[in-house]
Amino acid sequence: MSKKDFFSFELLKKSSVSKARAGILHTPHGDIKTPVFMPVGTNSAVKMLTKHHLEETNAQIILANSYHLFLRPGHKLIKEAGGIHKWENWNKPILTDSGGFQVFSLAHLRKISEDGVKFRDPKTGTPYYINPEISMEIQQDLGCDIAMAFDECSPYPCSYEQAKSAMERTHRWLERCFKAHTKDNQALFPIVQGAFYDDLRTESANVISSYDAVGYAIGGVSVGEPPEIKNYYTDFVTNILPEDKPRYLMGVGTPEDLLDCVSRGIDMCDCVLPTRNARHGSFFTKFGKKIIKNKEFEKDFSPLDEECDCYACQNHTKAYIRHLYRVGEANAAILLSIHNIRYLVRLSEILHQAILDGSFDDFYKENIDNFKGKK
Repeated sequence: MSKKDFFSFELLKKSSVSKARAGILHTPHGDIKTPVFMPVGTNSAVKMLTKHHLEETNAQIILANSYHLFLRPGHKLIKEAGGIHKWENWNKPILTDSGGFQVFSLAHLRKISEDGVKFRDPKTGTPYYINPEISMEIQQDLGCDIAMAFDECSPYPCSYEQAKSAMERTHRWLERCFKAHTKDNQALFPIVQGAFYDDLRTESANVISSYDAVGYAIGGVSVGEPPEIKNYYTDFVTNILPEDKPRYLMGVGTPEDLLDCVSRGIDMCDCVLPTRNARHGSFFTKFGKKIIKNKEFEKDFSPLDEECDCYACQNHTKAYIRHLYRVGEANAAILLSIHNIRYLVRLSEILHQAILDGSFDDFYKENIDNFKGKK
C-alpha cells in the first residue's frame, strides 16, 4: 500500500473572487472538511478541555507537539500505549509538530549543527539531541496522521544571510526527513521557510513542491511580524504551491486570521491563542476580542456571543463567567476555552459552507472589520 491508499484531497469549490477554497482531506482517522481550524493540544491535551468538551466543539483534528512529548512522557511510552490516538482516547485525526519551532526558540539553550540540534530541557537542564531522523522516529512512534518535517525557523526580523542559511538547511533536512519517513499511513508535510524575502520564499516553495507530499505547510509566520506582512507572504506563497494539495499556515488562530488566510488560499491553520487567551480572560465575539473582567460585563446577562452555540454560551452569561474569573474559579478558564475553540471551529464550518454557496467574499467584507474591532 502507498500513501495514496490512506490520504487524498478533494478540492470541492473555489471562490470566483478571492483564493478561498473548500475541500475534504481524507485521512486514516476520518475526513476533514476544509478550511479547518485545528486546536492545539501541546502535551496531548487541549488545555482546560476534557475529551467530552473537545468533542462538543466539533473539532475535526487536533495537534500535539512531538518535542514536548519526547521530553515527557517519552514517545516510546506512548508507542507502548498503542500510539497517540489510544493514549489520549481521540479517534479523529491528529497532527504533530516536529518540535523545530520549539527547539529553535530556545536560543540560549541550543546549538545547531548541520546534523541536528543539541539543546537542554528548559525545566531540568538535561541535554538532548534531535535531528531529522530522530524527529521522524518520534513522530512515527507517536502514530499521528500528519507529521511535520524538521525545519529551522527564522526569527523576525532577521538578516537575508540568516534567513537564507536557515532555509537551505531546512531543505537539506527535508530530504533526510523523507528518506527516514517510512509509514505509509502517516503523511509528512514539508514546510516553506525563507523568512520575509520574496526570492527566498519563492525558492523554498518551489523546493518543497518538488516533493510529492500529501500537503504543504507555510512556516516562519506569526513570529512577531505585522499582520500585513503575514498576509502578504501567505498570498505570495499560495500563488506558488500546488492547487491540488492542502495548504497549512502554521501558528495563526484568531477570527480575523482565519478570514484573512482563507481568502488567500489557506486550508488549514492552528494556534494556541484560543485557550491561552481564555486563561487570561479574553474571548472572541463578532465584534472583536473582549476581556471578561471588564466592568461593562458586571450586569450583562447575555451570552459571550449571541450567535455562538457552544456550551458556555448556551448555559451561562457574561456576568456569571466574569464573577467566576474575578474570584479565581477554574471554571471561568474552562468556559472561555470551550467558547474560543468552538468559535473558531464553527467559523471554519461557516466558511466551508459559504465557499460552497458562493457567498464567502460577501461574508468576508461584512465581518472582517468587526472581527478586527474596527466597527
